[in-house]
Amino acid sequence: MRSHRYKLDELAQLVQGELIGQSDLVLNGLASLEQAQPNHIAFVNGDKYLNEALNSKAGALIVTAELKDQLTTHHNFIVVANPYLAFAILTHVFETKVLKRGIESTAQISPSAIIADDAYIGHYVVIGDDCVVGANTIIQSNTRIDDGVEIGKDCFIDSQVTITGQTKIADRVRIHSNTAIGGEGFGFAPYQGKWSRIAQLGSVRIGNDVRIGSNCSIDRGALDDTILHDGVIIDNLVQIAHNVQIGENTAIAAKCGIAGSTTIGKNCILAGAVGVVGHINITDNVTITGMSMVTKNISEAGSYSSGTGQFETNHWKRTVVRLRQLADVPLTKLVKQIDHMQAQLESIESTLKSRK
Repeated sequence: MRSHRYKLDELAQLVQGELIGQSDLVLNGLASLEQAQPNHIAFVNGDKYLNEALNSKAGALIVTAELKDQLTTHHNFIVVANPYLAFAILTHVFETKVLKRGIESTAQISPSAIIADDAYIGHYVVIGDDCVVGANTIIQSNTRIDDGVEIGKDCFIDSQVTITGQTKIADRVRIHSNTAIGGEGFGFAPYQGKWSRIAQLGSVRIGNDVRIGSNCSIDRGALDDTILHDGVIIDNLVQIAHNVQIGENTAIAAKCGIAGSTTIGKNCILAGAVGVVGHINITDNVTITGMSMVTKNISEAGSYSSGTGQFETNHWKRTVVRLRQLADVPLTKLVKQIDHMQAQLESIESTLKSRK
C-alpha cells in the first residue's frame, strides 16, 4: 500500500493550481488550520479564516490569489480559484482505500451470480441468484445482495447493507452501513376497519454517482419503480417511500422523510428533518429549510420554509396563546379590522400632506 506522502508540486498538479514556494516539500495529510502541522496542507476558504491561517502551522496552504498576498507568515501555497473544491479533490488522494480484491472464503455466492474478477466481496456477504457485481466494486462484510440485484462498476457497498427487490444500481454509487434498499413499501388498503397489505411489485433504480448514507430506507415501488437519478446525495437516517422519484444532483440531509409517489426535481436541497407528504411534485432548484413540512406542490424555484422559529420558552408560550386567540377570531372580522386600520392610516397621511 502506497504511503500518503506527496510533494507539493504533485498536489498542485492534481488540483490544477499554481504552486508557489518549495516544490519538493513532502506532505502526508490534510488538516484543519488549527490542527495542521508542518507536514500537513490546509485550505483557507475565505477572508473570515484569515487570522486562523496566519497563525496556522500548516506546511502549505490552498488559497485564492487575493488571500495569498495577505498571508505574510507563510511561503508555500497552491493558488486556485476555489480552495474548497481543491480540498475536496485532495481528500480522495489522502483517503484510506480498500485495496483488497477477490472473494473471501466465508462469502456465499450463488453459482448464477456474475462477479467481476477485480471486485471485492467481503466476509459473510450473501449474494443471491442472477445478481451482477461490476468491475472494481467493493462489497464489505455481512452485506446481503438478494436475487436479481445488479450493481455497476466502481461502487462501494459498506457492511450490513441489504439490497433486495431486484434493485438496479449504476456506476460509482456509495451505500453506507445498515441501509436497506428495495424493501417493501408501506402500502395498505383500508377495508372494514382493517388494513389489507398491498404487495409491492416495483423495484428501485439508482443512477450514477449517487451517495446514500447510513441507516437509510429506500422502498421499492408498488407498481412503478422508485428512482434516484444521477448525482443524488443522501445523508444518514433518511426515509424514501415507494414510487418516489428524485431528480439529478438533489441533496437530502439527515432525518428527512419523503412519502410515497412524490416527485422531487433536479438540483434541490432538503435540509435536515424536512417532511414531504405523498403524491406531490416539487420542481427543479428548490431549497427547503430545516424541519419544514411540505404539504402541497411547489411549482416555482426558490427557497421555502414552514414552522415557527426558536423563541425563549416563556416567549414561545405567550406566542402560542396569541395564536390560539387568533384562531378563535373569525377571518372576516380580522379582515375588516385590517381594512379599518388601513383606512385610518390613509386618512392620517392625507391630513399630513394637506398641512404641508
